[in-house]
Amino acid sequence: MKYVNIEQVQKKMNTRLLKNNLLKSLFFAATLFGLVVLAILIIRVLLQGASWINMDFLTGKLSTSPDRAGIMGAILGTFWLMVVVIPVTLFLGVGTAIYLELYASKGRFQSFIQTNIANLAGVPSIVYGILGMTLFVRALDFGNIVLAGGLTMSLLVLPIIIVAAQESIRAVPQHLSEASYGMGATKWQTVKNIILPAALPGILTGSILSLSRAIGETAPLVVIGIPALLIPFPGGIMDKFTVLPMQIYYWTLDSSLVEEYANLAAATIIVLLVLLFLLNAAAIFIRNKFQKRY
Repeated sequence: MKYVNIEQVQKKMNTRLLKNNLLKSLFFAATLFGLVVLAILIIRVLLQGASWINMDFLTGKLSTSPDRAGIMGAILGTFWLMVVVIPVTLFLGVGTAIYLELYASKGRFQSFIQTNIANLAGVPSIVYGILGMTLFVRALDFGNIVLAGGLTMSLLVLPIIIVAAQESIRAVPQHLSEASYGMGATKWQTVKNIILPAALPGILTGSILSLSRAIGETAPLVVIGIPALLIPFPGGIMDKFTVLPMQIYYWTLDSSLVEEYANLAAATIIVLLVLLFLLNAAAIFIRNKFQKRY
């Protein structure tokens, strides 16, 4: 019969508790540090740019004079960019996810596609800018118009939407589709009426968050040569354009020469943050609404 040494057991328990408290404090400090840095950045941006936001700023054109500069052209450019990105990414992304999860034969080819899609989701955004410049701007001779920028940004977020849609489809309980087949439904009827509605909250949440990334990206648009000059307001996908992140980028560069441009950049950052906040809030609302329904 073995005797338990109570002192050794107590010593091990104390050591484990000490490690647990130490790691908990470390993780809390890391979280607190990130929140403090984020709060400092937001407070600085608000103090620097809030006073510059007014109707003239929101509805005005770009100008060489900081006092008369506006961002309506960048807002419209962002809108038209999303007009291209949203249908392309949703149809291709969700369609690809449905095919890979429900129709493609399991094997090396399917595994090869899955691995490459996962790898593409982690490729730096500037690489997609180079691809867009080579394919859309030069090969197809689109130039730096909304269509070229939208297709380039679609390539950027497409792998993310595919992965998010696949995970949502996998999360649908298997017994739902089996019950549908047992009732005599075809595979497409099961996909359309059972699997997609059940997976819709996750698909929409992942898609909206991916589109938020597309709105905030700058590097691919810099590579394909999107201007920030005094261009007319874009009225369609074949017009030249600029977007909010590009305008922030160029005004930040100009702030080294004229200090007021830093205030304009901060004001534009506030507008972009509000837009991203609204998109994320919409993602949460849509997810909760469809989760209650299905």
